[in-house]
Amino acid sequence: MMKRLLFLLLITVLPLIASTSTIMKLEIKGTIGPASSSYLKEGMAAAVNENAQMMLIELDTPGGLSTSMREMIQEITNSSLPVITYVSPKGARAASAGTYLLYASHVAAMAPGTNLGAATPVSLMPVQKMTDLNASSPSALEKKVINDAMGYIKSLAELNERNISWAMEAVKEAKSISAKDALRYGVIDLMAEDSNELLNKLEGRSVRVSGKNIILKTEGAVILTFEADWKTQFLSIITDPNIAYILLIIAIYGIFFELMNPGAIFPGVIGVISGVIALYALNMIPFNYAGLLLMILGIAFMIAEVFIAGFGILGIGGVVAFAFGSLLLFDADTLGSGVSIPLIIAFSLVSLGFFIFVLQFLVRSRSVKVVTGVDEMVGVIAEVLESTEKGYRVRCHSEIWYAESNSVLEIGQKVRVESLLGLVLHVNPIKE
Repeated sequence: MMKRLLFLLLITVLPLIASTSTIMKLEIKGTIGPASSSYLKEGMAAAVNENAQMMLIELDTPGGLSTSMREMIQEITNSSLPVITYVSPKGARAASAGTYLLYASHVAAMAPGTNLGAATPVSLMPVQKMTDLNASSPSALEKKVINDAMGYIKSLAELNERNISWAMEAVKEAKSISAKDALRYGVIDLMAEDSNELLNKLEGRSVRVSGKNIILKTEGAVILTFEADWKTQFLSIITDPNIAYILLIIAIYGIFFELMNPGAIFPGVIGVISGVIALYALNMIPFNYAGLLLMILGIAFMIAEVFIAGFGILGIGGVVAFAFGSLLLFDADTLGSGVSIPLIIAFSLVSLGFFIFVLQFLVRSRSVKVVTGVDEMVGVIAEVLESTEKGYRVRCHSEIWYAESNSVLEIGQKVRVESLLGLVLHVNPIKE
């Protein structure tokens, strides 16, 4: 009887366990960049390994690099699993690159109080600055970039049957829209207060993925939050414009201080390590060469102020060049965020203080009279003790030395040491 009950219990429970689905959850916050792309790729692989039913991406971004955005879109559109992108929490946004990611997802959802849009390619910003401000029509290059972006987001809208006209306006006119209006105009599929409500609304929904219709089963699903590995976290840290900027400054200071004090070792080691990491970060994110050159020029001016009496003109010019270079180093419109203004001001003032005061102290310390060694003997006062056939014997620093002189010296006469050859001092009488 007990065996029969156990058998019936297993028949009842096992299907329930087997039917429990797994959802892989990713949290993409901040600027879209190489770290975001790597994080999504690793999350996709983890979802496949865990036999997850779908992927849930919680998104909150001001935008970012178009190259990283396109890599992420390729991962989403070629995924064998349904990808649900949810703009959350309240107050979050999916601006610029985030709009493209939302359009590429199989299901697009937003929390109340969120927004998306402003999807005009930010790479246009430098081009617009170079064109005539009075021109009424965009240049050929601007048209090319805009048309490419419009075609790209249109294809994503067609792929997931979303509002095409608004997508085109978001690119061409940089329009933004609230979550409520996005749902009304068919830009997104769902609006939910939180993840629980979102999963309830996804239950039983049919989604087309890779040419197949998949029915989502979210009731009782287990949510696994994917954490980025240390490499991705490290990449995320160093590709932050503020961190990359600080590493670059440390590299410049460290290497320069090592050149000024050969053998110090520690500044050189720190400078080289910071420089390598900074160059790696600059290779991953776009930067302005003019900004970097202005920073180096500013530091050169501040160094020159130490050695050249320029009435402070070189120092002030160096600070101005350094500050402008820092502002131009990264384009906030392209990266989604730039170097903090207070950080630039702080480093500019610290740089001025460092080069004007610290290096000036260093230069003065080098001119201090030598107090040890052979060179210390030059200029010292000695007393003649006796005259010999080979010259004289003198007392210097309570020691007896052989000495020679071009003048005739008398016993007890005070003389000054002019040079030292071997163990023989060359002295001259002190003129009264």
